[in-house]
Amino acid sequence: MPDGWMNLPQRRPENCPPGLEYLTTIDQLLIHQKVELLEAFTGFETKNKFTVKNSLGQKVFYAVEDSGCLTRCCCGPLRPFDMKILDNFKNEVIHLHRPLACQSCWFPCCLQKMEVFAPLGQLAGTVEQNWSILTPSFSVKNAAGDTILLIEGPFCTFRICGDVEFKVLALDGTTVVGKITKQWAGLLREAFTDADYFGITFPMDLDVKMKAVMLGACFLIDMMFFEKSANEETDCPGMF
Repeated sequence: MPDGWMNLPQRRPENCPPGLEYLTTIDQLLIHQKVELLEAFTGFETKNKFTVKNSLGQKVFYAVEDSGCLTRCCCGPLRPFDMKILDNFKNEVIHLHRPLACQSCWFPCCLQKMEVFAPLGQLAGTVEQNWSILTPSFSVKNAAGDTILLIEGPFCTFRICGDVEFKVLALDGTTVVGKITKQWAGLLREAFTDADYFGITFPMDLDVKMKAVMLGACFLIDMMFFEKSANEETDCPGMF
């Protein structure tokens, strides 16, 4: 495949939405955020853009944030947004929607949520923040609202020269079946930009729609805990 894109599998499994064939043969994704020079030098918040790759470094998707200038400037990391996830033919294959909500434990009735649509117009699942005081906690749900996986993060999501790991757990709450990792991207990149590196691992046999939902979970975690406001670090321990 030209330009470093992953080859499209020859057969699309039954009940697999168009464009998600790429996810059927992988159990790991790497997400690299593009550095925006305007944002790096001025602190003016721009739309986020990401390249999604497989473990071999081949491009799988390209993700582009869709949000208004006013919401980016006024709401910062709390802003509502849509995100278009495109394949190598520039077809939108996954659509993410994050409503405006709070993430503090002081507001348990209005916590964070990411809705994932694949194919377009059809809900594949949601990622919903659970009320928690000390550590981040999320439920990964299918379109019927059934909880399929759990995600638990660390007490402190700020770390120098090291990765930050969010564990993906089975419903028993103890068995680790994957992880979402904020990878250390180097001192200059971390200090002067909010262009982050992430890795996602999940079971190979996980339903392809839930793999798409896990991708949505990564973007929600990035915005909640690692998106800077005017290039200033705002992270604090716990969920206060």
